[in-house]
Amino acid sequence: MNAAPRPAHLDWLSSLQGAPSPLPTSPPSSMTPSRSPSGSTSQSALAMAAGPRAASGDGATDLGCGRLSAAWEVLSQVLDPEVPAVSLVELGIVRDLVETADGVEVVLTPTYSGCPATEAIEQQVREALARFGTVTVTMRRAPAWTTDWISDEGREKLRRYGIAPPGPVDAAQGVPIRLVRREKPLACPRCGSTHTEKLSAFGSTACKALHRCLDCREPFEHFKPL
Repeated sequence: MNAAPRPAHLDWLSSLQGAPSPLPTSPPSSMTPSRSPSGSTSQSALAMAAGPRAASGDGATDLGCGRLSAAWEVLSQVLDPEVPAVSLVELGIVRDLVETADGVEVVLTPTYSGCPATEAIEQQVREALARFGTVTVTMRRAPAWTTDWISDEGREKLRRYGIAPPGPVDAAQGVPIRLVRREKPLACPRCGSTHTEKLSAFGSTACKALHRCLDCREPFEHFKPL
């Protein structure tokens, strides 16, 4: 099985976790205003390079970071409707973000094809990015979403929220067929004990299972590794 390509949001999150880099002395090439054949720079190109608010006359807010960086920042604040402790970016649902002639295109991969929150997620994305112009949402279902795309920060937020985060999925390792499935004990997200048991294969949503800690006696959900 070929490994899935690394989603763009992971590169963006990694760039935020590193040491801050000095401000560039010149704008990136993608934000450099185009010139007319006579060598002059058009006002529309200058407005576009300054960012979405500058282009609309509301004042520049994206100078030095660009439209796409500003759009990623906005998306990082959009929470998952079913698990409002993590953002769509942290869950890995946002696969790519592309600047278009009149706005932006967002590529989304739902956690699974029948996810009932897909339409709500699409609407949230459109509303959040409305100031960037026309928002095109593309659903890309291949390769399928995997829990490996959840960021480390997203996993920690799930744990603090009371949901046991999923473990890593090794696509190259075969899965043996057993009549009785053996599972490693989960650590309770509340007390940390591994003395836990599964109550149901499904929790509040199909992508989670219901467990209970036998020490603190608290129920908790587990995000299934996919």
